[in-house]
Amino acid sequence: MAEAKKKRKPMIGLQPEGDVDWSRYRGVLVVVEQRKGIAKPVSLQLLGEARRLAAKLDVQVLALVMGYQVSQLAQEAVYYGADKVYLCDSPELDHYRTRPYSRVCLHVIRKYLPEIVLMGATNTGRDLAGAIATHLPTGLTADSTQLDVDEDRLLLASRPAFSEKMLATILCKQFKPQMATARAGVFEQLPRDPTRTGEVIPVPPQMSAHEISTEIIEFIESFERVNLQDADVIVAGGRGLGSPAAFNLLEELAQELGGVVGASRAVVDLGWIDHDHQVGQTGVTVRPKLYIAVGISGAVQHVVGMQNSTCIVAINKDPNAPIFKIANYGLVGDLFQIVPALIETVRARKGDAIPTNMSVNA
Repeated sequence: MAEAKKKRKPMIGLQPEGDVDWSRYRGVLVVVEQRKGIAKPVSLQLLGEARRLAAKLDVQVLALVMGYQVSQLAQEAVYYGADKVYLCDSPELDHYRTRPYSRVCLHVIRKYLPEIVLMGATNTGRDLAGAIATHLPTGLTADSTQLDVDEDRLLLASRPAFSEKMLATILCKQFKPQMATARAGVFEQLPRDPTRTGEVIPVPPQMSAHEISTEIIEFIESFERVNLQDADVIVAGGRGLGSPAAFNLLEELAQELGGVVGASRAVVDLGWIDHDHQVGQTGVTVRPKLYIAVGISGAVQHVVGMQNSTCIVAINKDPNAPIFKIANYGLVGDLFQIVPALIETVRARKGDAIPTNMSVNA
């Protein structure tokens, strides 16, 4: 019976005919996404989650680093939890392009046979994961918010479903590796440990420059889009603001704190602010050091997107608002009195001055 469990006959037409020995697949592989030699936070968070899964499976944490002049990232991956790092450093990988990147991934997966492959649910991660899963082929769970493994070594990848009203847990029983992309800010990044050691394995590029059908002439970076995932401070507004004009007040506070403005789904649906600012299951999952929720009642869909913030401050006139149940600090009162007072206090602290008026009827 034990031998039968190791071998499953794959679906005809998708894998080579005959029995496949799935027991050869071992290890949890994280594909490390980087930009200009700096790892995306979601990749470091996934290395931490991979350590937890690998401990349950009694296997190693593997990492794949691709790019140009990114050899230092291989050592950083070790510091953040990897036991082995596959490094492909080549001019052809200077900027992300689907074909050269996916070819390297496929080479590593087919040669080293990881049983689980994880990537960040970023624009790049979604594109790359889909291309890899199609060519292997295998199953892929997108935008996961929970990961676990069972006694049969199956990956339990959970993600919101049915209009965000429930979590669906998806399994891939027929194929290996099992793949998932995960949202940023969901999993906890391990502390950087420069005492960790690991093995770095060079990987050759799988396509030469003349074989790549696309060429990047220039990369123009846009700074207009708000970056919630990497923000240390987020000031978020909800329907309690009363009107879109009130977001100007939140923007002022966010600027003074060196943060960005977030929003609940309700105000995004109302058209008060762009979807890029939305925090929650249908928006962005965040983990800032400080999250200030202004006029947000605390619906489950919003809470799951920000509940892992280090410090949560809630401002609401309703003392029974659910947001207060998860807040570290709660201010009950008129936000149009509280927020200006906070702005004045922050400015005073920054200028080592004494605020002229600190009276708040809250």
